[in-house]
Amino acid sequence: MPKGDGSLIAQNRKARHDYAVIDTIEAGIVLKGTEIKAIRQRRVNLKDGFARVRNGEVYLLNVHISPYEQGNLFNHDPLRTRKLLMHKRQITRLTNETKNTGITLVPLKIYIKDGFAKVLIGIAKGKKQYDKRQDLKRKDMNREINRELRERQR
Repeated sequence: MPKGDGSLIAQNRKARHDYAVIDTIEAGIVLKGTEIKAIRQRRVNLKDGFARVRNGEVYLLNVHISPYEQGNLFNHDPLRTRKLLMHKRQITRLTNETKNTGITLVPLKIYIKDGFAKVLIGIAKGKKQYDKRQDLKRKDMNREINRELRERQR
């Protein structure tokens, strides 16, 4: 199964608007007991999330996984730092990529693949305001072209 495939739980649409995604990497997430149950209930928010490489390990920060309703005292902190599971060569590649200025690691989507929660991390570069405007214009133009083509085919 290619990376990014599986049953989609949450997607960070704002990331594609704010960042130009250069490449993507799939990673597993180290979760506590009730977190996977909350993820299966689709109670995840990726909006402000990002990843960092620290001491040869990759961590996911600011991703909000709501507490599981039936979890009572076994519940977790919703914004806790979660470790990502990756191969050593992937981590060294990420370390080298993030040394460049303006490059950041952004979670694009969380999904369940073969029973495991996975996160698709994007290696991204921040867009300027004029880049965002150009992208919106390009989308509008493509939408108009497609609309015209559909009308001519009728």
